[in-house]
Amino acid sequence: MCRASLLALLMVLTAALQPALASEPPELPESRVVPGGIVVLELEAPAETAPQVRYRDHRVMVLKGGEKWRALVGIPLSAEPGRHTVRIGIDPEHHKYQAFTVDSKEYATQKLKVAPAQVDLSKADLERVARERVRIDAALETWTPDWPSTLKLLQPVEGPRSSSFGLRRVFNEQPRSPHGGMDIAADVGTPVSAPADGRVIDTGDYFFNGKTIFIDHGQGMITMYCHLSAIDVKPGQAVRRGDVIGKVGASGRVTGPHLHFGVSLNRAFVDPGLFLTRTE
Repeated sequence: MCRASLLALLMVLTAALQPALASEPPELPESRVVPGGIVVLELEAPAETAPQVRYRDHRVMVLKGGEKWRALVGIPLSAEPGRHTVRIGIDPEHHKYQAFTVDSKEYATQKLKVAPAQVDLSKADLERVARERVRIDAALETWTPDWPSTLKLLQPVEGPRSSSFGLRRVFNEQPRSPHGGMDIAADVGTPVSAPADGRVIDTGDYFFNGKTIFIDHGQGMITMYCHLSAIDVKPGQAVRRGDVIGKVGASGRVTGPHLHFGVSLNRAFVDPGLFLTRTE
C-alpha cells in the first residue's frame, strides 16, 4: 500500500473512532446546580483531545465550545449540598479533579394513606422488581460517543406538565425515593413522540413503570417514557425527532393515565424541564 493510501486509510479510521467530533456540539440547556439539576463545567484540559470525565464513577458528557471542552454533569436528587468533584482523565497516576458547589433545593413532600398491599409488596413482586432493576440499570448505563443532535427537547406528548419532579412521597409513614421524572397529563391513546434523534435501547413492561421505552441520544443522555398503553418501536431502532414511539396509558403502578418522562445524564435523573422547548 502506498504512503498516500495509508494516510487516507488512517484518516478514515480516526474519523470512525471519534464520531462525536464530526459535527458542531449542540446548544447547552439551562444550568441549575442543585440536586436534580445540571452543571456546565469549563474543563481544565488540553484542547487537542476530548478528555474523559467521570462523576460518581459514571462517565460524563463532554462537548467542545471554541477551544474549550465543557462537561455537562447531571446531579442526582440524592446529592448533598456542598463541594463535589469530577475526575478528568483515565490514567490513575495523571488524572486530576475539578470541583463545583451544589446548592440546596427543597422539593415538595406528599404524604398519602393507601391500602397496605400498595406499599408492602409480596415476595414474588419484590423478586420481579429486583430482576427488572438490573435491566433498567443496564439501559441507563448505556454510553455511545456521539454528541446528541440537540439538547433542546420537544415535549413528547401534548398536555399540561406537572411540577412533580423531585416530589418526595411518603406512603403510610414510609418514605419512598423522590420522583425522578415529569408527569404530563394526557388521555389514553395520545401519541408520544421522540423529543430528539436517538436509538431505542430497550422496551419492556415493568412492575412499577408499566410499558416503558428507553432512548439513547448519545454521551450518556437517556430518555425514558413510562406507563404507556402501546409501544410502537423496537430495541435497536433509530428514531428521529417527532417520530411517534408509543401511546399514553396507565400501565404499571399509577392512579390514572399520564406520561412519566425522565431524562438521565451520567446515570442521574435530572429535571426534564431544563431541556424542554415548546411543542411543535
